[in-house]
Amino acid sequence: MKKIMVVNGPNLNMLGIREKNIYGDKTYDGLVEFIKQKRGEAVELSFFQSNCEGAIIDCLHECYFEKYDGVVINPGAYTHYSYAIMDAIKAISIPTVEVHISDVDSREAFRKISVTAPACIAQIKGKGFDGYVEAIDLLTEEKNG
Repeated sequence: MKKIMVVNGPNLNMLGIREKNIYGDKTYDGLVEFIKQKRGEAVELSFFQSNCEGAIIDCLHECYFEKYDGVVINPGAYTHYSYAIMDAIKAISIPTVEVHISDVDSREAFRKISVTAPACIAQIKGKGFDGYVEAIDLLTEEKNG
């Protein structure tokens, strides 16, 4: 069974509270439960959320040492400027998929730029919670391991 880490960055703990017109009214705990219900039988899932860049980097490093098979990451606003998270993704050499709940291309101009996506095998955006499930499916395809 493949081990997948799901990493969520800043403000994702505020799902259900923040900008409901963009993110909906489902909570972060609801996101975790949704993913577990959809793919928890097929893969070994772990979850991590932090508002701190260094903690996210430390989590990515742990994925290497704990021999994870894949990472799903929603870096939140760090997507647009965290070269440190991009470097961490590159350093661990684990297939990683970047996910965004909203369609970042239809929002503010700065959101269209991802510095982390080039280190990932794919980017999924605008599919809500289903984007996480799609990312797990990508990571568990035969060609990825």
